[in-house]
Amino acid sequence: MGEGGTPIIAPENVQIDINALRYHEDNNCCPDDAEAPASYQGTTFSRAGHVGIMIRALAPVFRRAQGLKPETAAFLLLCASAFAQSPPPAPPAAITDPTKLESKTVADMQTFSIEKLYTTRAIGGSTWSPNGKQVAFVTNISGRNNIWIVPSEGGWPTQWTVSDQRQASPAWSPDGKWIAYASDYDGNEQWDIFLVSAANGEVQNLTTTKEVSEQSPVWSPDSKSVAYVVKAKTGSSYEINVMEFATRHTRHITKDTPAGKSNFGPIFSHDGKSLVYTQADAGERNSNIFLMDFASMKATNLTPHESEQTYYAGDISPDGKTILLSSNAQNGYENVGLLDIATQKIAWLTSDKWEISAGSFSPDGASVTWSANVEGNTNLYLHDLATQNTEMLPLPAGVNSLGGNPSAFSRDDSKLLFYHNGPTAPNDLWSYDLKTRATQQLTHALVGGLRSSDMVAPYLVHFPSRDGKWTISAFAYIPNSIQRNGKYPAIVYIHGGPTGQFVNSFNRNVQYLVNQGYLVIAPNFRGSTGYGKEFMKANYRDEGGGDLADIVDAAEWIAKSGFVDKKKLVSMGGSYGGYLTMMAVTKYPDMWGAGVAIVPYVNWFTELATEDPAIRAYDISIMGDPVANKALYEDRSPINFIDRVKAPILLIAGGNDVRDPSNESQQVADAIKKQGGFVQLKIYQGEGHQFSKVETLIDEMKVISDFLKVRVPSPGCGCSIYE
Repeated sequence: MGEGGTPIIAPENVQIDINALRYHEDNNCCPDDAEAPASYQGTTFSRAGHVGIMIRALAPVFRRAQGLKPETAAFLLLCASAFAQSPPPAPPAAITDPTKLESKTVADMQTFSIEKLYTTRAIGGSTWSPNGKQVAFVTNISGRNNIWIVPSEGGWPTQWTVSDQRQASPAWSPDGKWIAYASDYDGNEQWDIFLVSAANGEVQNLTTTKEVSEQSPVWSPDSKSVAYVVKAKTGSSYEINVMEFATRHTRHITKDTPAGKSNFGPIFSHDGKSLVYTQADAGERNSNIFLMDFASMKATNLTPHESEQTYYAGDISPDGKTILLSSNAQNGYENVGLLDIATQKIAWLTSDKWEISAGSFSPDGASVTWSANVEGNTNLYLHDLATQNTEMLPLPAGVNSLGGNPSAFSRDDSKLLFYHNGPTAPNDLWSYDLKTRATQQLTHALVGGLRSSDMVAPYLVHFPSRDGKWTISAFAYIPNSIQRNGKYPAIVYIHGGPTGQFVNSFNRNVQYLVNQGYLVIAPNFRGSTGYGKEFMKANYRDEGGGDLADIVDAAEWIAKSGFVDKKKLVSMGGSYGGYLTMMAVTKYPDMWGAGVAIVPYVNWFTELATEDPAIRAYDISIMGDPVANKALYEDRSPINFIDRVKAPILLIAGGNDVRDPSNESQQVADAIKKQGGFVQLKIYQGEGHQFSKVETLIDEMKVISDFLKVRVPSPGCGCSIYE
């Protein structure tokens, strides 16, 4: 369901339950951890992304360090200044009156082409070389998400793997000989673990299992073993295995995990004698941290509790005595603490009411990192454990996230690897020198003559939910140089998950649509992450209910801005956002001028029968037993109300989608055609839930653009549908 889902809505700007995933996600393309906020590589149970496949569709291409653009130079100066010392900053002021939204006047504004926007590239998972001289990362420079290597001082990267298949989660072995990574086949999410030689590029498939998926590789300290997350195609639970590289002997760290629970995030202790991991339930409301002792093969639950609480392991200290964790046990919001393994007591390092996510220990154990998500903007922190001094990296607004696998710290403790992703600046990989406080940009975006000044930074807006229970946060994009004349179309851009969040990062699709004269509002409806436990649980037993009302309220709010033609409101989303799109056009048929549903599901009963078993467990954990709650499932299945649809509908699906199979879209197309309505269906064969091939992403956006320009044209477009 979304946020991890398809290009249009999932990777850029969408962050999917970073705690349960231990990984970042952006929302446009989707190379491995390439479009999810960048610090974690892990798992989740929502449609947004499976174990370790969180995607952060960041989008950069590389330019040589010389000849930096003015905005890049300013960024370097900003980062080189001293850290600001403070807790998470107060969120930016939110607009509550839609008439206060303004259109910025831009002289000689550039008209974007889809092809030009896609010359920016996605940057995915990253890993330091042991000597700190190189960084390996995933990018789609070649049009495929492969592994490239760049000098840690910057420069042009070298392609290290060449494959038509997407790759994810690179991890450099401590002895420097191999880089482990995951790769699947045409988006089918049946991942294998591969090794590529750091010396000559030789590739080995370590697992070779067509009916079993292995993901998220992590090396043992002696480089002799690899831990990874594994799930049978027909299974509903993720397990953790450790394979000895030389013999291929496999130990099952977890096995026979009950349905509805999964294990992820393996972390070796520095002496290699134990392994820390997290076990979570499918609904992401309960999780625990376990410690497996290799000598006894006994696992100990370090966070036993009774009420609904989540605990996620971020790292284990070099002395093996302490775990850096994220948990909502303190106040219902994710905070960071130190778990003493011997006493099982937690010393809290933060106590905020935002989403604070654990990073890692420095190699000497003297400091730790974490990130703070405040209203969709993420900042990075370095905390000295001896002095208790906390410093925030002074980075521009947007999504700033920790890189590296398994750690953002270089092994000599001299540098920190991070990503910066802003609303008008695609995701880039940077390093920070901990001694000199100088930064080095390792990747470069906005090639092909694209200018940040022609792009639109969003407004943070708030509006009350109609039931008075919540304040809904959203990002609103107003096209440049338009008049407040009530003639423009507006798109409600719905993220996936549902446990995801639309964040203040770069989104090439949104920037294209806004450039063509479409207003966009992206609400973080109830059920989204980033706003505490109770808000995330607010759609429990109510998917397609209160959250749909929040979508409708977002449309009504932006329609009052004075810019919008109310007959040109568009509901658009991917995965869970595609589901809510179909709920919107069936439950509120008179409201919409068009609907765009990307990799949606529309029939709860066929969805449960055909989707991946782990996703099925997640769905049932939220919506309840489909037999006992049959009436609810029927009422929340858009296919049952297709006869109400009045708006033209565009459906986009992946032929190999295991989360929301293409038959869901086919059902809608067949039903609308039967009743004489307008529907357009595009199924991309060779793609799964998260599209990854550049030609697919470009074609998908062209299909969407052509559909919108015909069905809900903007007076600000000024372009031919054939361009």
